[in-house]
Amino acid sequence: MGNDKAGAPPMIDKLEMFLAVAKEEHFGRAAESLGIAQPTLSAGIRQLEYQLGVQLIFRGSRFGGLTPEGQRALVWARQIVADANQLREEMRFSHAGLTGHLRLATIPTALTWAAKLTAGFGEKHPNVRFTVLSRTSVEILSMLENLNIDAGISYLDNEPTGRLSAELLYNERYHLVCSETSPFAARASIEWKELGAARLCLLTPDMQNRRIINRHFEEAGIRPEARIESNSTVVLAANVMSGDWVTVLPADIANFLTAGKALRTVPLAGTGATHAVGLLAPNREPHTPVLRALLSEARRLAQR
Repeated sequence: MGNDKAGAPPMIDKLEMFLAVAKEEHFGRAAESLGIAQPTLSAGIRQLEYQLGVQLIFRGSRFGGLTPEGQRALVWARQIVADANQLREEMRFSHAGLTGHLRLATIPTALTWAAKLTAGFGEKHPNVRFTVLSRTSVEILSMLENLNIDAGISYLDNEPTGRLSAELLYNERYHLVCSETSPFAARASIEWKELGAARLCLLTPDMQNRRIINRHFEEAGIRPEARIESNSTVVLAANVMSGDWVTVLPADIANFLTAGKALRTVPLAGTGATHAVGLLAPNREPHTPVLRALLSEARRLAQR
């Protein structure tokens, strides 16, 4: 096939259009995510198909999925776009130092650690800005694969991490959060099996933390029912404050949410299991300068 037509977007731009359509599964939403008009996106996809000599997308009046060739092209597109982004980062670093924009997604129970990481990093590298999102562990893996984020904070031992670089930040230990008038409030520790009849509010079942907690309950021989579920740890803490509810959270986020409030945190005993949480990034060597620095900051933070 021939070269790009005069005035046509470069190959990298067309690959980014293709990645956006594959992600959104909708031409209009893909165009909106890129900040371009839908006709521009459609023309870019057609030009890419012309250059590659294959149809990438089934389409009639709407998106109909990727063709077999499109599925194979998707793998290459992700790699090529990631390499191009990495090249740009390296060249920018060579003349401007550490600058840029890092997109970080974190599981809700690790938001305090995301704050520690970004605050420490920002002090050393003030020209790097962050966008921090709260997402499930499964969503974080998908976003890393689709190049929607640069790094994530998630579980290291409960989800398949595949081809990722990982730096341990901490090991989760669990606390009961209750009001200061709760019968549990004065205890030094609580066994999991004691929560069988408690009025529980917990994270939603799509959260890996909830699945871990459910396993601890099963190991203790109980099946308590959560009458309130939320994907927000703030909502859980607010419910505990408003009544005789209790919740179970990792120690760090539990202490953060209860500070200065009429709430107590009590360690949960009866199991020696802990769960590793850390920073995940695409396993590409070399990493971009900003990702190298972020992984280094994670190692420093874990050693404190």
